[in-house]
Amino acid sequence: MARPSLSDPRYYFNRHESWLAFNRRVLEEALDEGNPLLERVKFLAITASNLDEFVEVRVSGLLQQVEHGNPLAGPDGLSPEEQLQRLAAELHSFVAAQYDCWNQLLPALRREGIRILSVAHLDRAGHDAMDLFFTRQVDPILTPVTIDPSHPFPHVLNKPLCGAFQLRRNSKPGTTFLGVVTVPRKLPRLVRVPDKNGNIDYIFLHDLIETHTRNLYKGYKVLSSAAFRATRNSNLYLHEEESRNLLDLVDSQLHSRRKGDIVRLEIEASAPAEIVDPLTHQFGLRPWQIFKTDGPVNLSRLFSLAEQTARPDLKFAPFTSQSLSFAPKVSNLLEGIRKQDILLHHPYDSYEPVVSFIETAARDPQVLSIKQTLYRTNENSPIVRALIEAAQTKEVTVVVELKARFDEASNIRWARSLEEAGVQVFHGLVGLKTHCKLALLARQEPGGEIRQYAHLGTGNYNPSTAHFYSDLTADLRSRSDLGGARGFQLPHRPIGTIKLSAPLCFAHRSGQELH
Repeated sequence: MARPSLSDPRYYFNRHESWLAFNRRVLEEALDEGNPLLERVKFLAITASNLDEFVEVRVSGLLQQVEHGNPLAGPDGLSPEEQLQRLAAELHSFVAAQYDCWNQLLPALRREGIRILSVAHLDRAGHDAMDLFFTRQVDPILTPVTIDPSHPFPHVLNKPLCGAFQLRRNSKPGTTFLGVVTVPRKLPRLVRVPDKNGNIDYIFLHDLIETHTRNLYKGYKVLSSAAFRATRNSNLYLHEEESRNLLDLVDSQLHSRRKGDIVRLEIEASAPAEIVDPLTHQFGLRPWQIFKTDGPVNLSRLFSLAEQTARPDLKFAPFTSQSLSFAPKVSNLLEGIRKQDILLHHPYDSYEPVVSFIETAARDPQVLSIKQTLYRTNENSPIVRALIEAAQTKEVTVVVELKARFDEASNIRWARSLEEAGVQVFHGLVGLKTHCKLALLARQEPGGEIRQYAHLGTGNYNPSTAHFYSDLTADLRSRSDLGGARGFQLPHRPIGTIKLSAPLCFAHRSGQELH
């Protein structure tokens, strides 16, 4: 048989279509009636959040390649223009499936006593409560704009909820105007309606705003209205080789996300052409970039529906991770690692030993140095606090990956805090993204020997996400049979690097591999 050519496009799936297929599998969880109802709502919200990032990064990248006239085909043989044509149909099909799912969930929620109401269907008490909420909490921070020669179209940020209104001035009945209101992100998209009878009722914020348009545009008659959301290109275009300081370069580029080109418009399906056409022209979009929604704009905000609704019977039962237990006479984690390597599977095994590994090293006077990578972590991270504490008495070196997608600003803050505490901070490698999760500490043992302890993980150093993300971590000790006091070597020579979506970890025990 002739050896197949690895450059043959027939052997490759398109990476973007493959990602959309993955998101469809998440949507299947939202459609699965075997899952608790509010968990299905969360799965639907996850698909919307995933799709946002896909459009902001991948679709935006392809659009930019087309605009620059880049004809270079990918491994599957498709040019950027051909990929966009295929993705456009897939995206519209997927969005239609999302809203089909939402409209299946609505009656199921109603049967459980959880209702999404319009303002028009509220009783008198609910209506009065929502009027008061609008007057006190919403109206003071809205800035309605009427587009005319003296008021240009406002700058629309990336992914905020907006309202568009077709207006007619009472003094000029023959002329219509477009009004736009951007809703601050601090406001909830779903508002709980107070009810003394124990009902669980919500209204959408945009419905409340549309109901009070007369207060926003006095002197105008509102002919039609629609909620919309614009998504901007959020890629960071970094010329790392030409930069003297990667941190300052990434920091300066973060502001471009607020003004990148708009690549998608989501708007209510009921919106008339008198609203859709001006927005399409204003944003310079092709017809396929307009997504008309048969339901609320921005399904990712449905997370709050599950979080606010106190119905544990409609959610997964709480899960308690298994705590790590040591053999008799073993008093702490490092002593346990000296006796044998430890392999943990999160979230089934508690993440506490991982945090303890760093905190113990920070407090142990015999630990001489700590070296660690940080790709993503949580706010108020106990691991970062431990590294800052350790820097007061020992050598601490941290690689903070500044190019962790959408966590760049957070990682810049961590990098600066660590540097101020005396930690030696590196910002990744030029042209590459440091995605590994690794910690290495050196400790002087009672006999004077310096022994190294390592932690390897497939997930981020984030105790919060470790409660629900699948992750394998291993705590290893250096031994002579694995390459000496400085060695944690794999028994076989590496043959390459591969990035997987599923967890993968190698741990060692007595020279054997555990996969």
